[in-house]
Amino acid sequence: MQTLNIFTNEKDSLPHGKADFLLAASVTRTNNSNSINLTPTLDAEFITNEKLFANSPQTLQDISIPAIITRAVHNLAPFSTIEILNLGLDVIPEHSTCHNFGLLPSGSIKEGAQIDVRDVFCKGMDFGKSYELKGNYLILADGMACGTATAIATALALGYDCNFSSSLQDETVTHALSLLNSDMTNIEKLSLVSDNMLIFCAGFLLEASRRFHVVLGGGLQMAVCLLVADKLREDVFMRVKDKNITLATTAWVVHDSNIAHLLSLLSFIPHAAYTTFSFKKATILALHKYDEEARDGVGAGAALAFAHANSLDNDALLEQIEYILYKM
Repeated sequence: MQTLNIFTNEKDSLPHGKADFLLAASVTRTNNSNSINLTPTLDAEFITNEKLFANSPQTLQDISIPAIITRAVHNLAPFSTIEILNLGLDVIPEHSTCHNFGLLPSGSIKEGAQIDVRDVFCKGMDFGKSYELKGNYLILADGMACGTATAIATALALGYDCNFSSSLQDETVTHALSLLNSDMTNIEKLSLVSDNMLIFCAGFLLEASRRFHVVLGGGLQMAVCLLVADKLREDVFMRVKDKNITLATTAWVVHDSNIAHLLSLLSFIPHAAYTTFSFKKATILALHKYDEEARDGVGAGAALAFAHANSLDNDALLEQIEYILYKM
């Protein structure tokens, strides 16, 4: 298991020391499946407790593999804290340190999400100013199921030349973009086609990175969060303190997406890394398929990089993941 730079493929690493882990959990009505919209709550409960409370009986299908990866890392090299940001959930996670901001789930971008962008962005900035770091740096992870459509629509609405494949620019994205016109401001566009998670985290990032190092744990959604922050900094007359920002994702994302191109669209060159990890030696055969299908989410990429920085190897982590699954 290695951590490598996304742009150069040379050996890389996260900062030394303990990391706070914040999961930005949210729901978008763009996907109106009750079971999928419960996923962020279940993931939040699992990484915090290694147990579910919002859904019973517990089954493997209730928990995402990225959440299991993140929890396995915590079992072997504990984060200094795991806390949940409720950015609009249907069900609040139980037995978790949960910060609530009075946000409802984001509306569907098919009809216009109707997000109060200034309010959500300012709440993110305020939390970035007030958050008290427990460890040496912070991992901010995305916890929103099926956020790909809103992330793609957001990046395109802001005018970025993203080169997304036609399969990703589906009917939902195309319809959402048809709601926009060239006279709209960036704020007005985001109010229709974005989601709470992207906007809040962009605001949080701008302020928190002025005070300590922030690692964005995620793939496409967190790359777009950086694009949003870079664009909206002009509205709040701020500079991005890019020396205090890292994006950390999985090898699966890097090898199966255009994330390097997305990051190249920023006004600065970000520190961006990915960590190799494989289920090739898994004794639970069902895990093998995740080497082809897995992406990122619930901070799995950042958790893997944290594990590598704390001298954990692929075998030890795989053993812990399988131990968790065997107990369920």
